[in-house]
Amino acid sequence: MMMRYSRPEMVAIWSSETKFRIWFEIEAHACDAQAALGVIPLENAAAVWRAKDTPFDIARIDAIEAVTKHDVIAFLTHLAEIIGADAARFVHQGMTSSDVLDTTLNVQLVRATDLLLVGLDRVLAALKSRALEHKDTVRIGRSHGIHAEPTTMGLTFARFHAEMARNRARLVAARAEVATGAISGAVGTFANIDPAVEEHVCKMLGLTPEPISTQVIPRDRHAMYFATLGVIASGIENIATEIRHMQRTEVLEAEEFFSPGQKGSSAMPHKRNPVLTENLTGLARLVRMSVIPALENVALWHERDISHSSVERAIAPDTTITLDFALHRLAGVVEKLVIYPDNMLANMNKFRGLVMSQRVLLALTQAGVSREEAYRLVQRNAMKVWEKGADFQTELLADPDVTAALSPAEIAENFDLGYHIRHVDTIFRRVFGTMPEH
Repeated sequence: MMMRYSRPEMVAIWSSETKFRIWFEIEAHACDAQAALGVIPLENAAAVWRAKDTPFDIARIDAIEAVTKHDVIAFLTHLAEIIGADAARFVHQGMTSSDVLDTTLNVQLVRATDLLLVGLDRVLAALKSRALEHKDTVRIGRSHGIHAEPTTMGLTFARFHAEMARNRARLVAARAEVATGAISGAVGTFANIDPAVEEHVCKMLGLTPEPISTQVIPRDRHAMYFATLGVIASGIENIATEIRHMQRTEVLEAEEFFSPGQKGSSAMPHKRNPVLTENLTGLARLVRMSVIPALENVALWHERDISHSSVERAIAPDTTITLDFALHRLAGVVEKLVIYPDNMLANMNKFRGLVMSQRVLLALTQAGVSREEAYRLVQRNAMKVWEKGADFQTELLADPDVTAALSPAEIAENFDLGYHIRHVDTIFRRVFGTMPEH
């Protein structure tokens, strides 16, 4: 984890203090359930809760683990030091370490997801606001990086909003996927613990009992979860890449907000670089790094091995912390993004009407010209624009083969910019539902 790319709220979820507190709650709730079943004395279960408000000594736990080489045993030993040996006699009754570790991991992932959803909602709100603001701001659409046909800046924001809305739905599903717990004992057979204990612990922690576990919760759940985070990261990169292109000097249709006192280069004082979106591109790569290891964690030996453990100790905090930071950074970029409508219009007109070629092509076919011949006529005039800087409409008017099929007025009609954006409201209703007020 790099503190440079983290927010305190998410970091706290993965702290040792939080982890040990969840471990304690699992053990204490399990004792309550065992007492209710008559397996352990009620007074012993109640005594465990004496540690409820006692800070755990992390250095002490680490010192014990240095001897035992086992983190859960080290914690249980320290817990016994706090509540007394007799009170601790029935703690961890019939349980195995993975009951604590796996259930805790899923509690942390659920809490992390709730923060990620907050970040996604901020991104969605920013994209919606900017989409409405620039619904009719015309810019050139590009395919292969080359001018294609007119679109609007609002549609650009709207399609990113639609993508992130899909990502939100995926994240909600991923949260449900990992919101399970297992208190099923060695190899998951409940041989030494009643399934009612698992049900109680999961209920108290906001989880669902795992339908069938081995000695671990199945890792296909986590593979799906991290794959979802990878898809969200790719969505962030998709938006960041568009902004980076728009900020190129020769394009300059938009740029990241450049704050007073900010400097773009140690050598060139004129520079205003897209550093935030470049950073987001890099952070997206870090998030996606977790996907393959998570997929490889699915295949474990028999009822349990720990080949997944070291992987998850790294990717669970690192990936959620990085994605959380990236979502809020992206939201800030979109909220403050500086848009240049005049530059958009100038870029679109750079090739003097060339982007209306398809309209002319279709008009010729409607006038009775074969599609192949119409394409040839339009392309030969379009190439004059590319190669000689000619005006497309002027060239069409001077081409007798074109004017034999279309009158000057009919040719001019095909250069109406409004034609290309007449369905923008329909698309917005599809994305946002009923057309929102702005």
